[in-house]
Amino acid sequence: MVHLRIVVPSHQSEHALDLLNAAPSVCNVIYLRAVAHRPEGDVIMCDVAREDASVIVSDLRELEIDKEGSIAMEMIDSQVSSAAVAAEKAPAGLPSDAVVWEEVETRTSENVELSGSFLAFMVLAMLIAMVGILTDQLILIIGAMIVGPEFGPIAGICVAAVQKRRDLLKRSLRALAIGFPAGITATFLATLVLDAIGLVPGDLMDDRPFTQFISSPNEWSFIVALLAGMAGVLSLTSAKSGALVGVLISVTTIPAAANIGVAAALGDWHEWLGAMEQLSLNLSAILLAGVGTLFVQRRIYLRRRAAHLHDQARVAAGLPLGRSRRLGSAPYKTPGGA
Repeated sequence: MVHLRIVVPSHQSEHALDLLNAAPSVCNVIYLRAVAHRPEGDVIMCDVAREDASVIVSDLRELEIDKEGSIAMEMIDSQVSSAAVAAEKAPAGLPSDAVVWEEVETRTSENVELSGSFLAFMVLAMLIAMVGILTDQLILIIGAMIVGPEFGPIAGICVAAVQKRRDLLKRSLRALAIGFPAGITATFLATLVLDAIGLVPGDLMDDRPFTQFISSPNEWSFIVALLAGMAGVLSLTSAKSGALVGVLISVTTIPAAANIGVAAALGDWHEWLGAMEQLSLNLSAILLAGVGTLFVQRRIYLRRRAAHLHDQARVAAGLPLGRSRRLGSAPYKTPGGA
């Protein structure tokens, strides 16, 4: 279930209440008159089945409540309620398969910011991978994959492509375009320092049985990255963070980027080229799989939304059947024009 806290202008309260009371997937509706101050208005709280959360929020946005008030959402971990059980059974599908698009947008937007912490994690992840490459320690490579924050902007590009959001696309590309070069540069400089003080073995690039795969892309690299991209998007849309950890371990974006800096510092251009190919292949496969998976999920949601446009709950709120429109601040009219 998803809990909604809605701050609604008083002139739209009846619209919203009629909508929520008529929707079979909504329960526990609470109405508090004139308790909100910034912005001023009424407060409505309710619980809605996860499958219908986005379509109900879309209806509320048709009333422009998001512009004149606010709609807050939070996931309910557990609830003991016969009414909630009935509400969850009302919509088609399973809660675990449902996508709450507003949640996806919020989580993605938070993870694509080019912040100091993002750059720090990129640099630290690549430095850990650098040590793993120099010592041929696979466990350090895995650790670097987990620390790396690059999947956030990659997912942001996928969401931006499917939802046609230029602002999110620009921020995601900016994070990757600055984050990867910053980490590679730090790795390059660190390797030069370590080489100067004699900590880099002379035969490093020829004797790496455990980490040689980082600069040796093949068809399996593409397949794994493709599958990881699908799993990553599914973990994002279903809020399965545990699955995302497995995704991060599956792809070698951070180790490949670190190897670019290491190979350049040591002048091994064959190794550098292999690492570049590995990084490009992984990014391309993840983006391809991510966009494809989100596109399918978005089609399923749009089909549900189109069916919901014919729901009688919209009539109760004064919304038109079969199409979407903004009501703005129009005076409330009961169904039938009464």
